[in-house]
Amino acid sequence: MLDYEVPSEPDVVMKKVFVKTYGCQMNVYDSQRMADALATDGYAPTDNIEEADLVLLNTCHIREKAAEKVYSELGRIRQLKEERLRDGRETIVGVTGCVAQAEGQEVLRRAPVVDLVIGPQTYHHLPAVVKRVRGGEKIVEIDHTSDDKFQHLPQPQKSVVRHRGVTAFLTVQEGCDKFCTFCVVPYTRGAEISRPVAQIVAEAERLAEAGVREVTLLGQNVNAWHGRSGDGQEWGLGELLFRLAQIPGLERLRYTTSHPRDMSDALIEAHRDLDKLMPYLHLPVQSGSDRILKAMNRKHTHDDYLRLIDRIRAARSDIAMSCDFIVGFPGETDEDFEDTMRIVREVTYAQAFSFKYSPRPGTPGAELKDHVPENVKTERLQRLQALLSEQQRAFALSKVGQSMDLLVEKPGRYEGQRVGRSPWLQPVIVDEAAGGIGEMVRVRIAEAGPNSLIAEPA
Repeated sequence: MLDYEVPSEPDVVMKKVFVKTYGCQMNVYDSQRMADALATDGYAPTDNIEEADLVLLNTCHIREKAAEKVYSELGRIRQLKEERLRDGRETIVGVTGCVAQAEGQEVLRRAPVVDLVIGPQTYHHLPAVVKRVRGGEKIVEIDHTSDDKFQHLPQPQKSVVRHRGVTAFLTVQEGCDKFCTFCVVPYTRGAEISRPVAQIVAEAERLAEAGVREVTLLGQNVNAWHGRSGDGQEWGLGELLFRLAQIPGLERLRYTTSHPRDMSDALIEAHRDLDKLMPYLHLPVQSGSDRILKAMNRKHTHDDYLRLIDRIRAARSDIAMSCDFIVGFPGETDEDFEDTMRIVREVTYAQAFSFKYSPRPGTPGAELKDHVPENVKTERLQRLQALLSEQQRAFALSKVGQSMDLLVEKPGRYEGQRVGRSPWLQPVIVDEAAGGIGEMVRVRIAEAGPNSLIAEPA
């Protein structure tokens, strides 16, 4: 749930908004920006749905199960809305995000409890849409707008940013022009749009001034970002990272998610030369089979990907690789799947996300023949995940005995603990005596647990 502070007069009763976020980090960022926009209309966030005057589900459409979870949640919200209505209290229900964009009016048909449906490109219209709903309308607003939504969304106050923590997301790019045949993103998020340099730098500076120490740059294809510097030079993500590294107070930079086709020389050089750029890269390959990669419209091969990994590791030898995999894409044979297992063994991953193929309506993949039986998908996924888990465990164990800088982020689960993240994005638990929240401390890894590292002050 979003943490947010909204200044108010003592005699003003604030309305409450509950936002539930599904899916990717960009949805987390968007949820925060929706809360910021609604604050101007008198809404304060709450983590208690039962006291909310406005309920928003910020949705993901990347897989079928993600979309169905939303409709299940709307069934529960319908009961809550009816109970509140019997008590004379009105609740507005909205669906935002990629399910909203993909299904539009269908959301209202399947879930009449919903009052508003709004897509990712029009969040800056949200306060006005909510006012219209309060006037009795039901609204569907999913047209891709020519407006710059980033320009129109309000920025949170320093106190709000400080309350959210010492790490933050910052969206720099949105949309996708790659049209992988399995993916709905080009249809839900639209064409690739790069946020202007000045906007990005200004937001990063505000975050740093409010106490943020680590920023993760977000985009569906974040390394496709491009823009012009103040003196008119054409920049890519590598040049942007060098500029952000100059901001006082920012100690760490990350970015996600990348596409192999957009990994430029300048970006690889940034990994080599920028100490503030963390040695962790999420670079999805999806499959190790050239035949399946072609059917997916990835426009790179197994060997193209391996050569790119070699160049990246030559620039930064300690970099940790993360990946996405899809098993059971239409037409995938046992041999194709073994090619995926082979690329995993060739690269070795510190972390990975793997899924069974899920046909998404409106994508070319949904029209393909020769779908893989569900039981075969399940067996392949289990084998792949076993190998990936083995590699992740080996990577964690390789850190035992090493000293590293740790950004202390928050209190731990138990009294006296603090939690931060290693440069390789692993959760690290340390005694509170090591340092306060927001401090960069030197620690030594003493133990590798199943899901985190245990450290002691170095």
